[in-house]
Amino acid sequence: MHILARGIAPRFTVPALFLIFAVHYFTYMTNKPTRYTITSALPYANGPVHIGHLAGVYVPADIYARFLRSKGENVLFIGGSDEHGVPITIRAKKEGVTPQQIVDKYHVQIKQSFEELGISFDIYSRTSSKIHAETSSEYFKKLYEDGKFIEQTSEQYYDPKAEQFLADRYIIGTCPKCGNENAYGDQCEKCGSTLSPSELINPRSTLSGEKPVMKSTKHWFLPLDQYEPWLKQWILEDHKNWKTNVYGQCKSWLDQGLQPRAVTRDLDWGVPVPVAGAEGKVLYVWFDAPIGYISAAKDYFKNSAIKAIHKSNTWEDFWKKDDTKLVHFIGKDNIVFHCIIFPAMLKAEGSYILPDNVPANEFMNLEGDKISTSRNWAVWLHEYLEEFQGKQDVLRYALCANAPETKDNDFTWRDFQARNNNELVAIYGNFVNRALVLTHKYYEGVIPALGKLEASDEGVIMMLKEFPGKIAASIEQYRFREALGFMMDLARLGNKYLADTEPWKIYKENPERVKTILHIGLQIAANLAIVSEPFIPFTSAKLFTMLNLKANTWNNAGTIDLLKAGDQLGTAELLFDKIEDATIEAQVKKLEDTKQANLLANAEVKPLKENVSFDDFAKMDIRVATIIAAEKVAKTKKLLKLTLKTGIDERTVVSGIAEHFDPEKIIGQQVSLLANLAPREIKGIVSQGMILMAEDADGSLKFVQPDGVVNAGSMIG
Repeated sequence: MHILARGIAPRFTVPALFLIFAVHYFTYMTNKPTRYTITSALPYANGPVHIGHLAGVYVPADIYARFLRSKGENVLFIGGSDEHGVPITIRAKKEGVTPQQIVDKYHVQIKQSFEELGISFDIYSRTSSKIHAETSSEYFKKLYEDGKFIEQTSEQYYDPKAEQFLADRYIIGTCPKCGNENAYGDQCEKCGSTLSPSELINPRSTLSGEKPVMKSTKHWFLPLDQYEPWLKQWILEDHKNWKTNVYGQCKSWLDQGLQPRAVTRDLDWGVPVPVAGAEGKVLYVWFDAPIGYISAAKDYFKNSAIKAIHKSNTWEDFWKKDDTKLVHFIGKDNIVFHCIIFPAMLKAEGSYILPDNVPANEFMNLEGDKISTSRNWAVWLHEYLEEFQGKQDVLRYALCANAPETKDNDFTWRDFQARNNNELVAIYGNFVNRALVLTHKYYEGVIPALGKLEASDEGVIMMLKEFPGKIAASIEQYRFREALGFMMDLARLGNKYLADTEPWKIYKENPERVKTILHIGLQIAANLAIVSEPFIPFTSAKLFTMLNLKANTWNNAGTIDLLKAGDQLGTAELLFDKIEDATIEAQVKKLEDTKQANLLANAEVKPLKENVSFDDFAKMDIRVATIIAAEKVAKTKKLLKLTLKTGIDERTVVSGIAEHFDPEKIIGQQVSLLANLAPREIKGIVSQGMILMAEDADGSLKFVQPDGVVNAGSMIG
C-alpha cells in the first residue's frame, strides 16, 4: 500500500511487491526487541530537581517508556539517586551534617517530586544502598581479577593539617585565565574555564585554608586508550544514526585520543575499593554511578511478583540478553560517560549488552540565562508542584514543546503561560469540552449512533487513522517535540471538524446529522485520550474517565470503534484552565528577586585605600544638606545641577547622577555634602562641593543620608 501510494508500483509485479513487503516485515520482526531497558541519568542527591533536568532527561524518558508500555512492550524503566562524590560531601560540610543525612533528605524529596510529576519509573533506587555497594564492588573485582585495570602512582594535592587528599572541588585558588581568586580545582565559575588543580595560582584547601602539598598516591585506571579502536568502530561506523550532537561529541573525544582514567579516589564517602592495599580509597563516582542502573534492576527483581509483570524475565534478561534494547536518556554533559566510558566498562566486563541509543538533549536555559543551582537560578520541581497544584501536565507539555533536542532552548514564564492558554486550553481542552458538553446537552450524555457519512466525515476519519502511526514514528526516532506537535494536530483536527460542521447550529433542523458529527467527535476524543497518555498522563486519565472509556492501548488507536453507541459518558469537566497574568508576574518577580540577591551576595568589595591620619579626616567638613532644586545640565547625559540648602547658605553642586535619578523626584531629599571641597567649574557651572553616594551591587546609586529628617547644616563625623 505504501509503495503503491508513492508511485513505485509500475516497476514491479504484484508477487514482487509482496516479496518486498515480506522481506521488510521479516527484517523488522527479526530485529524487533523482546524487551527494553530504559535508564535516565541519576541526579545528584545534593539538592532538588529543576526544569533543566526534566527537559533534558526525565520528561522524554517517561514519554518513551509510557509509549512502549501502551504498545504492549516489555519495559524496565530505571531511575535513582547518585549519592556519592564530592558534591555530596561539599553540601554536607556546608550544612554541618553527614553525607548520609544529605542523601537521605534529597533522595526522598527527588523521588516524591518525580512521582507527583508522573515520571513512571519501575524503580527509583539509590547508590548508597547495600545492593549497590555489593554490585559495584563485584563489578570492580571482576575487572581487577581479569587484569583490566592498570595501577599508577601520581602526585596529588594533600592537606597536611586535615590529613586528607584533596578532590578538585576541595581546592580553590586564582584562575590563570581571568584572575578570579575563588576558582575551583576543576572549573572557574566566573569565566567558565575548565581547569586542573595544578593550574591554580596560590592554591589553598577549602578544609583548612592551608596551602596544600603534593603527595604520592596509588590509583587504579581503566585504560580507555586500549578500547579506542573498538570504540571508533562501534560509534563512528556502527552508530551513525545517533543524534548529531551525540555523535559529534563522541567523535571529538575519539579524534583527540583517549587516555587512561582513574576509577578510584582518595575520599571517605563512597563505595570502598574492595582490594587489599586500597584503604582510604573509594570507587570514583563516575565508575560506580552507571553501575547503579544495574544494581537498581537487581533491587527491582528481588520481589518475586515482579517477574509476572515482566513475562517471567529476570534482571539478567534486561542487561545480558541480545534481544534487549538498552537506551540511555541523559543531558549533553553526560555524553562522554554513557557513550565512551560506560560502554568501555561493559565491554571490559564482557557479559553485558551495550546501549542501542543515547538520545542526549542539549541544555534548557531560564529566562535567557543558564540554569545554575549555586545561584538559585532555576525553577525547582518541588516548588512548582506546590505553587501550581494540579498542573503537572502543563509543565510536562511546555517542556516537551520547547525541548532542547538539537540546541539549547530557553524556558520563559510567558511562553509557559501561552502554551497553556493558547494550546492546552484553546485547542485540546476546547475540543474535548465541546464534544462532551454537546452530547450531554442533546442526548443526555448517551453516545449517539453513527449515521450516514458525508465526504467531510470520511476525510476526517481517514486523517484520524494516520495519527497514531505518525506520532509513534516520531517517538521511536526520539523526536518527542515533533510527536507532541502531531498529538496536538489531532486535537486541532477535532476542533476544526466541530467548527466546520457546527452541530449547535443545525441540531433543530437536522438532529440525525448531529448524531453522526458528535459520534465522530467523541471517537476523535477517545483516540486523543490514548495518544496523549505518554505526554500528559493526568489529562489522559481524566479524559478516559469522562468518556467512560475502558482500558485501550496504542494498538487500538486510529479507529472510530473505541466508543459504542448507546454507552453513557461520564461527567464533562474542564481539562485545563487559564493561567492569569498575575500568576506569571509573581514567578517573574521571584526570579528577579533571586537575581538581585545574587548580585548582592557576589558583589566584589573594593579593597581599602591607604590609611589616613585623624587630622586628615578632621579637615573634611561633611554636613547634611537639602535639595531644593534640580535640573539636567544641557548637552550632557550624566550631569545634574543641584541647588542645596546647607543651613549656612544655598549653593550649587554639579553631580554625575543624571542616569540614576529623575530631577523632579529628588527635590526635598536630604544628602551628605562635602562642603569644604575646593570649588570647580564643570560645563561652565561652578560646583561648590560634592554629595556622597553609595554604589549598590547592581551598579545603581543611593544617597548617603541620615535616618530621618535633621536640620540642614548638621555636622557628620
